Amino acid sequence: MEIFVLTVFIVFLGLLFDYTNGFHDAANVVSTVIATRVLAPMTAIVLAGVLNMIGATQISSVVETITTGIVKSTNLSQLTILSAITGAICWNLLTWYFGIPSSSSYALIGGLVGASLLASGWDSILWQGVFYKVVIPMIVSPCIGYAVAYVLMKGISAWVSKMKVPCKLFGHFQVGSASVMALAHGLNDAQKSMGIITLGLYASGYLSSYTVPLWVILSCALVMGVGTASGGMRIIRTVGFSITKLRPIQGFTAEVSASLIILSASFLGMPISSTHMIVGSVTGVGAAKGMRAVRWSIMKKLLIAWIVAIPGSAFVSWIVFLLLRLITNS
Repeated sequence: MEIFVLTVFIVFLGLLFDYTNGFHDAANVVSTVIATRVLAPMTAIVLAGVLNMIGATQISSVVETITTGIVKSTNLSQLTILSAITGAICWNLLTWYFGIPSSSSYALIGGLVGASLLASGWDSILWQGVFYKVVIPMIVSPCIGYAVAYVLMKGISAWVSKMKVPCKLFGHFQVGSASVMALAHGLNDAQKSMGIITLGLYASGYLSSYTVPLWVILSCALVMGVGTASGGMRIIRTVGFSITKLRPIQGFTAEVSASLIILSASFLGMPISSTHMIVGSVTGVGAAKGMRAVRWSIMKKLLIAWIVAIPGSAFVSWIVFLLLRLITNS
């Protein structure tokens, strides 16, 4: 009976994390198209919600990384999974409250690593997988997003100037690029929720392998879509309005750059942060106009938040694990 109850909690909290991921990271999908006034906020959020849900139904290698590439399956327990998810949810809510576009992806990984360390020790972590699949992409991906967006912005600006292309045309283009960004977000981010729920079902003995059940795929897709449709205006203001001033041509370029890299990472099994990608890309298109066009003071604050995301969520998961252990042993 206790195993069943804990399994229900794992599934519930996994879907709750999926929901917070949706509304927390909705800013990544819609901030640029709202900032450029191409779409009204509610229209953009609903569109992103639907496309996030569609993207989430497509399985990528990210699920495999979450289920088998971060911690050893033999060291997993229900308490470990519960603690990891709770730590990630708490971190999402904290950063959302302060309007900080932190990463749901790294919050979940931090929670999983933190809980596993406390429960089973250093050897329970697959450090090579963490390093190559998480740490390196975490550092490199926003830099790539910045560079790609910067170069692409310079190229598009030169082409527009030479061919005398009307800039208002990019308003129409941006609807398409924002849609692709929403699909890419669903493809990469929903896989993390599917992976952690699958881990919980495996640790509970309800699965004999890490194959994601169809009901997990569909429920995560639906919940992420609903979460995205709930919006996240606090973070939308930070990403869309605080880093640099965006016009449709910049919004289109930032979205194309970020979505291409997110899609590539998804098929490589890298659970990168869509938050980091869109922020890096927005910064890149801003810098293409001139370094003074970017509010670097905002970027410094975001950088600090990114650095503390994994240890912060790990610390929360430690506390939750200790509390759960006390409760279950009493």
